[in-house]
Amino acid sequence: MTQRPDQAVRGFSQTIDDDELDIATYLREEGEEPHIPPPQSLMALVIGAVGVVYGDIGTSPLYAFREALRPVAADGLHRAEVLGLLSLLIWTLILIVTVKYVLFLLRSDNRGEGGVLALYTLARLAIGRRSIPVLLLALAGAALFFGDAIITPAISVLSAVEGVSLVVPAFHDWIVPATVAILIGLFLVQKAGTAHVSRFFGPITVIWFLTMGGMGLWHIVDDPAVLAAFNPVWLVRFLLEHQGVAFVVMGSVFLAVTGAEALYADLGHFGRRPIVLAWFSLIFPALVLNYLGQGALVLRDHSAIEAPFYAMVPPWLLPALVVLATAATVIAAQAVISGAFSMTRSAIQLGLLPRMRIRHTSAQLSGQIYIPAINWGLLIGVLWLVNSFRTSEALASAYGIAVTGTMLVTTALALIYLRASRRMPLWIALAMLIPIGVIELSFLSANMVKVWDGGYVPLLLAFALGIVMWAWWSGTQTVAQKTHRAAVDFASFCRSMADSSVHVVPGTALFLTSDPTVVPSALLHNLKHNRVLHQQNVLLTVETLRVPVATPEERATFEPVDDRFGRLTLRFGYMETPNVSRAMLAARKAGLKFDVMNTSFFLGRRRPIFSSAFGVARLLASLYALLYRFSADPSDYFRLPRNRVVELGERFAA
Repeated sequence: MTQRPDQAVRGFSQTIDDDELDIATYLREEGEEPHIPPPQSLMALVIGAVGVVYGDIGTSPLYAFREALRPVAADGLHRAEVLGLLSLLIWTLILIVTVKYVLFLLRSDNRGEGGVLALYTLARLAIGRRSIPVLLLALAGAALFFGDAIITPAISVLSAVEGVSLVVPAFHDWIVPATVAILIGLFLVQKAGTAHVSRFFGPITVIWFLTMGGMGLWHIVDDPAVLAAFNPVWLVRFLLEHQGVAFVVMGSVFLAVTGAEALYADLGHFGRRPIVLAWFSLIFPALVLNYLGQGALVLRDHSAIEAPFYAMVPPWLLPALVVLATAATVIAAQAVISGAFSMTRSAIQLGLLPRMRIRHTSAQLSGQIYIPAINWGLLIGVLWLVNSFRTSEALASAYGIAVTGTMLVTTALALIYLRASRRMPLWIALAMLIPIGVIELSFLSANMVKVWDGGYVPLLLAFALGIVMWAWWSGTQTVAQKTHRAAVDFASFCRSMADSSVHVVPGTALFLTSDPTVVPSALLHNLKHNRVLHQQNVLLTVETLRVPVATPEERATFEPVDDRFGRLTLRFGYMETPNVSRAMLAARKAGLKFDVMNTSFFLGRRRPIFSSAFGVARLLASLYALLYRFSADPSDYFRLPRNRVVELGERFAA
């Protein structure tokens, strides 16, 4: 098979499940057809997209208009100011979400997958070589996404629980404890997966959006003049007449598009058409109607400014609205947690993070995975934020930086991709993306003034995670280069062993290696210490393709060198959870003959030690060595049969 240039990354970059799978199990099933779940209808996909893709952006009306209104309401509130704010909100949704994500980025997919790392892959392939600036952009985008994943559950659940105090004022002192309890419960059930509850996400969120749209329409009828906010003149007038607070207001207005990145990141789960249909048929109309309704309510009753969303319903409906809002925010939090799991797996497959224990929670949906380390890390970070900030208003200052930063990185990567791939003329790409980039840069600058009010949180989180990913990537590259320089050429080794008198034992030995052109250290150690050579010795290389899913034709390639040696390559997409045991079926079909009961896997267990470097280089090397020690066990990571794994250790300089 011909490998596409720059398509694969060799190395140990796969994931695991809890249940051990034996090779023999799959060899016995070689003639069976795999189970393929029945395709979902378009309506089912649309409803699913409403629940998963739009859960986060659907909770923005709880706090976005309120936070944007407060800076201008200090000196009194006038109709022009309300219409100006509403125009800002509406046109932000139109330009950022509709134009950038729905109409443009959803068309830039990597075999159906989206997200900042998928866009990085497209840009890297279009450039045709490694680009450190592009890699740094991808690291920044991924790191900021993780910061968003920590803040979103905290602010979403807090904003919903705060609504309870409107029904029961005495509940105010219990807002934080109740939020903590809900969040702990949410993270505890993650190990069960979303497969059993995902069918409820869509319908609940559909009810939520219909309710928001109905609430907005109810109040618009009382003051139809708010529809004038669709005219961008009100937006321009507001920015010109309120230059003193416009900068602060823009930082709050951007809260209306939090979660927009999920449109692109979840592309592979639902496809472009369901996401687009859901946006234009329900999400966008419901959001706009609700914001317009809040504006009409505030114009009629200035006291509603404290909680305009909850003030939209009469007191007897408030308890039901609070319950629905809480359910919606929990779903929104679930969506971003699942997104963090998917982002982590993609980062691992691209060599940006060390191996972690990953478990699938659904037999049919490959995107539903559970990563314990990320789950508990997110929980610790979320609980710290809730107990430190204690209100959604305080957390709003920290929220915008993570979201705007991620979107700005996505815009930059999109521009690089379009320029390098020549998919459209440069002037068209510039005309389309630069204005959006300028708007996002303005929003980011507006949010940067909140650094000391809480905005430092996502910046510190992103910086720390970015350093971790850079240390792992650079450390892996350095070790690979050092190992390659000291390695023995495999072809020469095979020729030298042809006339060797070494003792040969029956069976097949598979040596896992990241470079099939050199002799694995485990093979050399086996010869040195055990003084034996197996009848058949195969170098097993696991490649992560720079595409989401490997096709059956790409899965396995076997290249015999002579009667005793050969090379086996197993390939997996970066969005897949690879399974070496299962892939051995494809290896047999590719020409590798072996007896299951006489087959062993040899691993070289390497322990990194600090190099003699000083300064930043030594710190990065030390961090890489620490990360390596916490990396998942390769035998579990590659899903090897544990009773057939032999590990041989060595030390190497990090």
